[in-house]
Amino acid sequence: MPDYPETPSAVEAGAILTIDLGAVRENYRQLRSRSGPAECAAVVKSDGYGLSAATIASALRREGCRTFFVAHASEGLSLRRTLGAGPAIYILNGVHPGAEESCMAADLIAVANSAPQLAAWKEAAQRHGKQNVPVAVQIDSGMSRLGISPDEVDEIAADTSAFEGLDLCLVLSHLACADEPSNPSNEAQRQTFDRLRRLLPPAPASLANSSGIYLGEPYHLDLVRPGAALYGINPTPGRVNPMLPVVGLQAKVIQTRRVDSDSGVGYGHAFRAAGPLDIATIALGYGDGWPRRAAAAAWVDGKVLPFVGRVSMDSIVIDISALSPHRLRPGDLVDLIGPRQTVDDLASCAQTIGYEILTGLGWRFHRRYLGG
Repeated sequence: MPDYPETPSAVEAGAILTIDLGAVRENYRQLRSRSGPAECAAVVKSDGYGLSAATIASALRREGCRTFFVAHASEGLSLRRTLGAGPAIYILNGVHPGAEESCMAADLIAVANSAPQLAAWKEAAQRHGKQNVPVAVQIDSGMSRLGISPDEVDEIAADTSAFEGLDLCLVLSHLACADEPSNPSNEAQRQTFDRLRRLLPPAPASLANSSGIYLGEPYHLDLVRPGAALYGINPTPGRVNPMLPVVGLQAKVIQTRRVDSDSGVGYGHAFRAAGPLDIATIALGYGDGWPRRAAAAAWVDGKVLPFVGRVSMDSIVIDISALSPHRLRPGDLVDLIGPRQTVDDLASCAQTIGYEILTGLGWRFHRRYLGG
């Protein structure tokens, strides 16, 4: 686990973040089942999308997952300490110059995104007299973000020594528009990837991310790499989410009060009460990763409690006039993320995506893991 401050206790914290590991495991089972004979890996980069890579990966390992993807070498080294020997751990961004030896010693698998990255991995293997060192190659099939360009693929294919001392164990690419099933870019990328990967030595192939799994069997190939869907984010935008929700967030009430008509609330007095109003201040804000522009709501007893005024760093004011008097007291919890307001709902409100919401959740929460 990264070196974050120690998570506070439920008594000390201003908010409670609940992560349902049973739901993560069920989401993995659904994705694995949908992927047919292809192996189902798990992407646990950015500390498991902000939910603890160590905890998530350990739960998925017990579910039978044997292949994991991270973004950076530091994440891979940390995950190897957690999982021990055995599971394959791929570094999607490749290995930065100088980090090859430590990664190789930990049996991490570099994903070469360029000819120089591939050459550096080969040279590190040669320096240490290693043979058949696993390596993966990522091909840029049209996203123009990471991966070996088509011209570089031709050059590598023509170099008979390119993989000397190495074992090409995976060739992968990444879809730019997988969450748009009708986008012609998906099929164009699939065809480009198929053409280019066949120029390289035979190896298992991987193309589908979470949404790519739902594009159908032609995209599954030998291995699929779900990330966001594991954590409950909808891989099929515009349709019913097939994934179970994973995250719940509750914040504590700090205080309640009644304000008079025309009272200004919060910074800039962006809100003014139209009449006498019961409000509560809760212990949550953009310092905890709640987007400042997300003018959303809280829930108690099934009743919606709209935000009032601007989101502050450490607090938000909510309208509690829908509740009976004295229903809320300091220390009581209100629901912020749950069945009535999902991560995707919050992302839509904040004009962003669920990925940003999850990875932005801070470490001031008390974190409670269920169903591990």
